[in-house]
Amino acid sequence: MVYGKRTNGLMKHLRDVHGISIEGSKNKKDLLNMGYYHGYKGYRFIKKSNDRIPYTDFDEIVAIYQFDVQLKTLFYPHIMFIETALKNHTLDTLIGYGQADFDYIYRQLLNDYKKHDVGSSKYRKAVKRKLDLRNAVNNSIAYHYNNKRDVIEHFFHTNKPIPLWAIFEIINFGDFGFFVMCLNEEVRKTIAQDLNVHSTNYNQNGRIVEDMIFLIKELRNSVAHNSVIFDCRFQKTSPPARLKGYIENETNISGITFENIIDYLVVTIFLLKNLGVSKAEIRKVIKQFSMESEKLRNAIPVNAHTSIMGSDMKTKLGKLRVFV
Repeated sequence: MVYGKRTNGLMKHLRDVHGISIEGSKNKKDLLNMGYYHGYKGYRFIKKSNDRIPYTDFDEIVAIYQFDVQLKTLFYPHIMFIETALKNHTLDTLIGYGQADFDYIYRQLLNDYKKHDVGSSKYRKAVKRKLDLRNAVNNSIAYHYNNKRDVIEHFFHTNKPIPLWAIFEIINFGDFGFFVMCLNEEVRKTIAQDLNVHSTNYNQNGRIVEDMIFLIKELRNSVAHNSVIFDCRFQKTSPPARLKGYIENETNISGITFENIIDYLVVTIFLLKNLGVSKAEIRKVIKQFSMESEKLRNAIPVNAHTSIMGSDMKTKLGKLRVFV
């Protein structure tokens, strides 16, 4: 029975089978720290396993691994900030519509299904989405109550309705996106206006906020779970054209496809600016991204760097600095 290879055996395997130069104590330590399966096997391709990066030296793998780590370090605090801010801004808007407990909002405002003909496939799909959201919220409440989270226990033990802010505290970013999706069009547009992201050209149906939530959610989850992000393999579905057009229009940066990580930097910077983060702080983010990209460019073949970052990365960075 084969139980696997130890590090020396894996190094020999990389040399003999994959033609990668790897030797010495430094390379051995790097391989041990990053792991063969999480490290090499996770970073040997771009997006698809058959799109192999033509490595010749193990240091090139280490460079991409370290670039990915630095990207996650760069994005993490800002993505968390954006998640919290979007929930709080949405809460603030919804309070203006009356009571702020979840049951009231669920009955009165999570009624996007009503715009469809009763019994139609779109009506049924929208109703099911609302019911699924209710189940997701109930599951989160049960989980956090079982784990004795004060924010949930208090309202149960005092026989009070759970306020919306407490629900937003416990649901994940994806369920928050579905919450926004279930809101009626008027409310969605009001939230967009309050966030200063409403556009008559790109937000006619009030979907732009949920578009951004679902876009960022995939990156957020990958960063939080230490998954690979450098090549945007976390993207499960292509973002809608309206979101791409909106970001291009607002930032004056063309060619937004979300196929390269630079485009996720663009939307992150866009949101940070709209949420009132200082220009100095935003410029630090852009500078750090640029430095990490340059460090990677000097460590791997130019064609590999271009495949990862896109041929228009420098142009986008220049326009992003102007946007800020």
